[in-house]
Amino acid sequence: MTQKQLFSQDSDFDQTLLADVLVIGGGPAGTWSAWSAANTGAKVVLVDKGYCGTSGCAAASGNGVWYVPPEPDSREAAMASREALGGFLSSRDWMQRVLDQTYANVNQLAEWGYPFPRDEDGRLYRRSLQGPEYMRLMRQQIKRAGVKILDHSPALQLLVDAEGAVAGATGVNRQTGEKWVVRSHSVIIATGGCAFLSKALGCNVLTGDGYLMAAEAGADMSGMEFSNAYGIAPAFSSVTKTLFYNWATFTYEDGIPIPGAGSQKGRSVIAETLLTQPVYAIIDKASEEMRVTMRLSQPNFFLPFDRAGIDPFTQRFPVTLRLEGTVRGTGGIRITDYTCGSSVRGLYAAGDAATRELICGGFTGGGSHNAAWALSSGYWAGQSAARYSHNLGMQANQRPVQAVGGVGFISGSEKQIHTEDIIKATQAEVFPYNHNYFRNEKTLRESLQRLHFLWHKIRHSEVADNSNIVRTREAAGMVATARWMYSSALERKETRGMHKHLDYSQQDANQHHYLISGGLDQVWVKAAPIQETKAKELVTV
Repeated sequence: MTQKQLFSQDSDFDQTLLADVLVIGGGPAGTWSAWSAANTGAKVVLVDKGYCGTSGCAAASGNGVWYVPPEPDSREAAMASREALGGFLSSRDWMQRVLDQTYANVNQLAEWGYPFPRDEDGRLYRRSLQGPEYMRLMRQQIKRAGVKILDHSPALQLLVDAEGAVAGATGVNRQTGEKWVVRSHSVIIATGGCAFLSKALGCNVLTGDGYLMAAEAGADMSGMEFSNAYGIAPAFSSVTKTLFYNWATFTYEDGIPIPGAGSQKGRSVIAETLLTQPVYAIIDKASEEMRVTMRLSQPNFFLPFDRAGIDPFTQRFPVTLRLEGTVRGTGGIRITDYTCGSSVRGLYAAGDAATRELICGGFTGGGSHNAAWALSSGYWAGQSAARYSHNLGMQANQRPVQAVGGVGFISGSEKQIHTEDIIKATQAEVFPYNHNYFRNEKTLRESLQRLHFLWHKIRHSEVADNSNIVRTREAAGMVATARWMYSSALERKETRGMHKHLDYSQQDANQHHYLISGGLDQVWVKAAPIQETKAKELVTV
């Protein structure tokens, strides 16, 4: 049995590029990273699994933004509003910096010409961004800054030098099958989170690829127990935009309202009900004026209804909960300081790929903090990666390197498996509400045993459908993510943030810490006191 490395010193690549900074991922975090690095003077290449500007969850819809003017009372209220919900794991230092950077970057968008609407007083309303316009503008800006974009070109393996520092990546073009390699001084992972191909809106390119590559290079994760986010969606649709359900009545099939379904803990009530019977909704609490505003602000929310001939304001419709995992959770690659650097030299993380515990603790949702974190962490990661690259010297991107990570590159094994079987088996562990949304020790242990077995299979077997190496790596990313999630959830023996543990239903003051996880063949989890994660000041380039 041999490992088919996509990269070797003698490989004949179809495209070889040199860069100071390589950005993997083309959403808000990736494009802000690329713009910030290029604006600092770095030569930047950005690779995207899809088409930069249209792929990912932000590009698919409207995004609220945690945009708060620099007024002390407003800032204090903004920081205090979510601390308890997140289990008091967030950091005021990080929140203040994100609020400052978000305010500056959103104002920058206005200067670039983003079409912010005006409120009734004629002032620009800057707390919301329409994904298509936002990402179209970001693509234009990074191209103007000189960033080279490789669309439809997912990264598959990171490159490291003799000391283990990250030095580029390899990948393929999905449309042509051509192989590419980018040798760089540094790499920023901005690949988003993992939603396990749940068909949640814009999330089917978010499969944990970045986590996997980072872990293969030696990086660790943080907050992976906070990964059981589910979005409300019509049962016949992928649209998981949930704001308008604040004006909904949820009912049983016979039309009788479900007690508590519209409360702050309503999603738990809906999930519990869905375990035994269907749930219906009708957005009947919105006034006529609000209905017009809703259609203008979130037109794609209504497309599935219009296609189905349903008026959601007057007709009941079946709903479900779709797993959004770490996309709307807070776990991700652990960053060690204000530079957004990981625990591996030369590797940075931004957006949903990086842990958001620092500003959200153990709970977040769609938009708002997520959008603010993407543009802020992206800006800092780009600036930091450029500075690191400059300090390495001009020729550092030509140093000897090797690829890390072998899952999906095995040949000569007598054992063959099908990637789609691995994906379905992983989804069977993470989709069910009584496995993931409502957790207990017995179910977590049983799921972990099956997930470890799946990892062993995909790690040590030849994949029968290996002609699609991208799909194989997606499957491996999902299995790895699920194992970090459930291993961390098993270790956190309490209920905190979105982590609901039925065996330990209360928050435990003795577990007021982060959980760091990592490892591939052997997963590990350890506690990290919050004070140890206090960030170092970023030196402005």
